[in-house]
Formats: sequence, structure tokens, C-alpha cells
Amino acid sequence: MRIIVPIKQVPNTNDVRIDPKTGTLIREGVESIVNPEDLNAVEAALGLRDKFGGQVVVVSMGPPQTEEAMREVLAMGVDEAYLLTDRALAGADTLATAYSLSRAIRKIGEFDLVICGRQAIDGDTAQVGPQLAEFLKLPQITYVRKLDVEADSVVAERVLENGYEIVKASIPALLTVTKEMNRPRYPTMSGIRLSFREKEIHWWKAEDFDAEPWRIGLEGSPTWVKTTFSPPRKAPGQILKGTAKEIGREVVRRLTEKNLI
Repeated sequence: MRIIVPIKQVPNTNDVRIDPKTGTLIREGVESIVNPEDLNAVEAALGLRDKFGGQVVVVSMGPPQTEEAMREVLAMGVDEAYLLTDRALAGADTLATAYSLSRAIRKIGEFDLVICGRQAIDGDTAQVGPQLAEFLKLPQITYVRKLDVEADSVVAERVLENGYEIVKASIPALLTVTKEMNRPRYPTMSGIRLSFREKEIHWWKAEDFDAEPWRIGLEGSPTWVKTTFSPPRKAPGQILKGTAKEIGREVVRRLTEKNLI
């Protein structure tokens, strides 16, 4: 079984800062991490490989420093890695990103599954996985929290707002997984050593995976971010003490003062 996992390096959201003039994220000096749900996708792929044999391949699109993220997942046990890094790819929205990833995956070769994280914490769109499935012409199952593979199909438990559903799709297929899927393993010392000494990262420019110039980067992006901003801080909450009856009366009094009831 050959499984391909797209991953993304993102800013650590515990340290996000926004430029007040431009409204864009300040990335300089901010720690970068592997997108958390992408690690769940990597773990899901490694678990299937451990069970059925085969190969796990990761692919990512980003600046050269994305190599750090690639080394981390290689240390977890990933077999092969491809990094798409080219100035022509910069500024891509989700559609241009999915197109570029789809061209690279086609170039990598045959596969049984593509497993993606549900969404990236720097955008929260959850669009790249489904768009990638469309470009690859694959059946897709999103929001997966459990999965199993049969002879020629995958059976997944898909999270809904008020429950879950069981979905079956033929292989090859694309899945997006949630954090409930598993607990990602830690890189081992031997894995870290192998990731730097023996495992190679393939560095590709747009021309290496036959991308059409007008469909990548800013030129290939139909959506533009006009501005981003931090929401204003809310006033601190208040804790009411007393019996349930006393607290109830006080809540009613305050709501009445504000003409809310």
C-alpha cells in the first residue's frame, strides 16, 4: 500500500502577531510547526503501513525552511518526502495550492490513498483536501475519525455535527482526518538520525511537476485576502456567588438594568 500525505508548515498559533498597518501575519521570529491535524494524517498513514506494509510519502509546498517540517515527519517514520518550493508558487490560495499538489502527486506516481489533515490552523478553510480530491478525480471522505481498509475499499467513520456516519469508498481515495483520529507518535532517536543521514528530501520547482504557470501562485488564485485582524478583547467575565436563588435574582436584576428582559 502506498499512501501520500500532504502536510503544511504553519505559524504556532500560540504566538500569532498581526501587522497593524498591513493586516497580515508577522512570520519573522515566530515559531513554525507542522500543522497539528497533518500529524494525525501522518500517523494514520504510518499505522496503515505498519499493518499492511508499503510506503508513506509526504509532499509539502512552501519556502525552503519547510525542510524542518519534512525532517520531523521523516523522523516519525515516513519513507519519502517531496518539497515544492519555488517563488512562482508564492501567494497561492487554496485552489492554486490544491492544483500544485495534485500535479506533484501525479508526478510522484501510483498510490492507494491520499490522507490529509482536516484543515490548517493558519487558515481554517478545510478546502485544500476536497479541492485536491477533485483535481485527482478521487472519491473523498472528510472529517474522518476512524478508518479501516478492506480488499479494494476504505471504510471510514465520519464526524457530523450531531453524530457520525459510516462511509465506504473504493480505492484509490482521499481522506481528511480530525484530531480524534489518533495520537501522533514521537520521533525516535534512530528516526531523527535516519531523517538527516539516510533519507532524502526531493526539492521540486514548478517546472519539475509540469505545473501550468497561469494556475499557480498569485496568478492562479481567484481569491485574495483583503485584510486580517485580531478580534477586540472582550471585557473580563464576572463570577456571581451565593445560592442558586440569589444568583438567579442577581442575573435577572442585571439583565433588567440593561433592558435585555
